[in-house]
Amino acid sequence: MITLSQVCKRYPGGYEALKDVSFEIAAGEMVCITGRSGAGKSTLLKLIAAIEKPTSGSVLVSGENIAKLRARAVPFLRRRFGFIFQDHKLLFDRTLFENVLLPLDILGYDRQQAARRVRAALDKVGLLGREKAYPIMLSGGEQQRLCIARAIVHRPAILLADEPTGNLDAGHATQLAALFRSFQQVGATVIVATHDEQLLARLGPRVLALDAGALSLHGAAR
Repeated sequence: MITLSQVCKRYPGGYEALKDVSFEIAAGEMVCITGRSGAGKSTLLKLIAAIEKPTSGSVLVSGENIAKLRARAVPFLRRRFGFIFQDHKLLFDRTLFENVLLPLDILGYDRQQAARRVRAALDKVGLLGREKAYPIMLSGGEQQRLCIARAIVHRPAILLADEPTGNLDAGHATQLAALFRSFQQVGATVIVATHDEQLLARLGPRVLALDAGALSLHGAAR
């Protein structure tokens, strides 16, 4: 499903975010990427999602080399992903309903079917009663839950989550772990970048540990 081979990512100015990283993730697997802030976790997720390209090495997603994809092919690849960003990337001029609807609009879903999916996703994160509100009216934790609803609404084959419990209380973090497990159980590949030890304990996944951009622990089970 996902294969990284000798991947390096260097930014302008010489900063090397990832150094010679290699691993494989099977379809339907749950994997957590751990490491301190700045270890390269977010960069790694962006490479997998074709948001960025490696400086050297290869990133393969379902056999497709990210670095060699034509620009017009990238949006089609990304349709397979759900992405939970640290900075949310919400549209503050649109309602909660409209924010979650966006991936389904892009995919061309029938409006009635899309509306059912949006409400189901909002219900899963405890925001169904606030679908007409705007993101600015939400707390940080609620905005995070809105981001999660948008990421799961189209039932992606690959779910990428970057520090998803950063703004969540213990109760919602527990619900999130259960949601991730339910996605994996129906065949989705779930990759979570986190330093939250409680989330790791709840998920019990294979762990890839990064230290200053290098893979320091590969394939250990929790």
